[in-house]
Amino acid sequence: MDYNGLRNFADSWGLVYLFLIFVGVILFTFRPGSRKQADENANIPLREDDYDVR
Repeated sequence: MDYNGLRNFADSWGLVYLFLIFVGVILFTFRPGSRKQADENANIPLREDDYDVR
């Protein structure tokens, strides 16, 4: 396969692949029940853990 063949493949199926990944990320982010987990993850830097830092 030469450069033009790879370029045509990437222009057509590569775009479809990246679009499907984008849709998957959006669906995963806005799925039902993810708000609690997102809120917990957002508060990780503010959490005060009791451990000794040396």
